[in-house]
Amino acid sequence: MDWHDWHRVYDDPDSVHARRLLTVRARIGEVLDAAPPGTVRVVSVCAGQGHDLLGVLAAHPRRADVRARLVERDPRNAAAARATVAGLGLGERVEVVTGDAALVRNYADVAPAALVLLCGVLGNVADEGMEDAVDRVSRLCAPGGTLVWTRNRKEPDRVPRVCAWLEARGFTRDSLSPPDVRQAVAAHRRTGPAAPLPPPDAPMFDFVGYDVLAEREGRDG
Repeated sequence: MDWHDWHRVYDDPDSVHARRLLTVRARIGEVLDAAPPGTVRVVSVCAGQGHDLLGVLAAHPRRADVRARLVERDPRNAAAARATVAGLGLGERVEVVTGDAALVRNYADVAPAALVLLCGVLGNVADEGMEDAVDRVSRLCAPGGTLVWTRNRKEPDRVPRVCAWLEARGFTRDSLSPPDVRQAVAAHRRTGPAAPLPPPDAPMFDFVGYDVLAEREGRDG
């Protein structure tokens, strides 16, 4: 998978991914609207070109309060995100790290955060590792903070399982796309206590990609 080229899906406003992006942005906006005064820490896991968060920060009234870290492995996507950050004048507030988004050390000095974005990730994690991935990434979220996540609803639909895993770990569901929406977007708020971060070099997930999943599962990724 060429993850830089993949971002062209957003060029079609009627695509399922473009519609998903609009919903993710709406959830981000709601979190920023409701955040108490002061700094709002945000981390984005597998941030891509940052279309979700940066698209909101372009005009949001709380943009000056946001301190964000976007972690993206593809250097071309990271460069595109940095260019957008510079164009928006957010260089002192938003950091783009080119690195492995699965490694805790890339977030250790900014987590736990008020907003954690896990968008476009869980659809690329094999079933046998998904609960562990949800558990570990959720630890980046501060008490009272929100995890915004996405997952496709292809059969077998894993969205209900992800919701159950989070809710068993002290999260409350604030929103979830209707079942007929192919690319689900959810927001879960940590209403329970903080959980300790995994060790700095512990991988939070194994990002295997569409092609590997399709081969494993015998279906189109």
